[in-house]
Amino acid sequence: MAEPSIQSTFVVERTYPVSPKRVFEALTDAALKRRWFAEGLGHDVEHFETEGVRGGKERLRYRLNEKTPFPGMVIEHEGRILDVLPDERIVTAAVMAFQGKCISAALVTIELTPAEDGTTLLCTHHGAFFEGADGPQMREMGWQKLFDRLGETLTEV
Repeated sequence: MAEPSIQSTFVVERTYPVSPKRVFEALTDAALKRRWFAEGLGHDVEHFETEGVRGGKERLRYRLNEKTPFPGMVIEHEGRILDVLPDERIVTAAVMAFQGKCISAALVTIELTPAEDGTTLLCTHHGAFFEGADGPQMREMGWQKLFDRLGETLTEV
């Protein structure tokens, strides 16, 4: 019998020392988003596209390299941007597949609010994790790392 899906919700919060407009740009501009969202040491990006508008598609395909326990394996992320309010909010729905098998589905809301020292980003992730998935704890850790990388990208540009 297959394992049941695991439902999970978690929230990640960061404050960046830049305006909401700059954070929003890094969330929606394809070249900037690729830097913090797609690139990484443990994999090689084979395909990346994102359209930072309502109804836009988001696709990412990467192959894990020898720095991981699963060299050669492929992970795919495919999503749709459900709602966008410039400089304030982005809502996406996405599925993730490992070696062609769907392992999770998620609804992700990112809210940006002005803060005294820049912008507060609040990310709420609602996920369902299926057989073979990394699970909610690993996914939350992944988002934590991604938002750290977003902060690095914001200081570089």
